[in-house]
Formats: sequence, structure tokens, C-alpha cells
Amino acid sequence: MQVDNEKAIRSIVSSAVKSFASGFSTRHLSEVDNPDGVINSKIHNVFISILGDEIAYFSALSRSLDSSLGNMLENMAIDIAKLHYEVSQSVTGFISKEQTEYIADILEEYKRHVRKPSIDDYRGLSEKFSVSSQINKRHDSDYYLFDKESGLHYLIELKIGGDLDNKKARSEKEALLEQYCILANNLQSEDKIKVCFATAYNRYGEGKPWKQGRVLQFFANEELLISSDFWNLVCKSSDGYNIVLDEYKRNAHYIISALSDIKDVYLSE
Repeated sequence: MQVDNEKAIRSIVSSAVKSFASGFSTRHLSEVDNPDGVINSKIHNVFISILGDEIAYFSALSRSLDSSLGNMLENMAIDIAKLHYEVSQSVTGFISKEQTEYIADILEEYKRHVRKPSIDDYRGLSEKFSVSSQINKRHDSDYYLFDKESGLHYLIELKIGGDLDNKKARSEKEALLEQYCILANNLQSEDKIKVCFATAYNRYGEGKPWKQGRVLQFFANEELLISSDFWNLVCKSSDGYNIVLDEYKRNAHYIISALSDIKDVYLSE
């Protein structure tokens, strides 16, 4: 990786963390007297508040922090990806009834554990396209990355921590496969399209096997971009994850300071 690219990545991470800390602090401090504020609207759960003011406060704040931090990481990853890829968040084009029916059949077999996911399951889907039953469709995408150098197209579903509940697992894979079809129909080729399920960190510990059953029921191992694999792809560097994490650590004190300021106000006697 060129030094200039590393500097650019570090600059994006640093800026994102500082902006997040400032915005998070400003938002919560401005809501201290607002009963409908993010924290105040949650601290009146009597079953939590009985446990004490600190427990009620930290319970409400942790949920807000987790959600807000996840949004920051998603946006930060997009900004980093723009250094190396053409980045879109939607796919538009034609898909036919025969293709959607085939996708439905695959997913039903996954659901019933009749078939284990494989990228071979949908290779050749473009051959099932029929003009007579085509419809124009637009799909929103977390990340659609195009690498001009390699010609590769990446369709990525990002779940920050990897959580994929029972109701969403099938629909998330269905959306990705429909995007795959649309893109393959547009390009008239499937050779350089990759479908990916990504996480920003490994909930089981970095470097450990990914074992969430609901994900593995619908996604093949070849489709997984867990933690470092995701950041390395976005940064287009084998050291991307380490760079992002190192720069985040260098700037984490801004978030820690913001959290301290919020705590002082909400828990002041």
C-alpha cells in the first residue's frame, strides 16, 4: 500500500471519530432537559430504574452509543472505499420472473436445510433471463463497489456486528441475489461479480471462526467478509484493518471525553 493511501485512510478515520464524538456529545447534552431525548425517553423503564440511576443511565446510553457508532463505521467505510472504488448504494436494471423464481427455490432449500449455501448455486442465473417476463427493478445496497483496475463488482451486505435475525436472513440474501441478477443482466456476464456478507468486527474474537448459524444457513464461507477481511477489502490493502484500528485507537480519547461530559451532566447530583 502506498504511504499516501495510508495517510488518506488515517485522515478519514481521524476525522470520522472526531466528528462522531462532537456530534454525539452535542446531541445528548442538548437533550438533558428534554423528556423525549434519546436517554431521557429510555431511563423511565421502572424495571431498570429500580436498579439505580447509574444502571438506568448506562443502559440507555449504551444502546444509543452502539447504534450511533455503527452508523459512523458504515459511513467511514464508504468514505474509505471511495479512495479505491467507484461506490454506489443501489443497483437498477431488469430481472425476469424465471430468475426470481429460481432464487426463491434456492432460498427455500436453504431454509429447509436441504442445501448448503455455495456460490455455485447461483452461477448461471443470467442464462435464465427472459425478455418476455422482465421487469425494471431498483435495489438499495449497503455497498456496491466497482474496482476499475480488476473489473470486479462487489455487492456487500454489511451488518456491523454480524447479527442477522430469523426474519431478515432470507430477505437479505434474496436482495443480494436479485442485485446479482440485475447486475449480471446489465453486464451480460457473471464472471466478475461477488456477493458478500460483511461485518465490521468479529463477535467471536478476531481471527476466530465465524459460527452464527443464521448467517451460515444462507451464506457460503466464500461470501463472508468478517472483520479484517472487510476492512482489508474496503482499504484495498492487506494491512487495512490494522491501519483503521490503530488510527481509531489514537483518536478514541475524543469519544471517551465526550462520554465523560455526558455522564457528568446526566448523573450530576
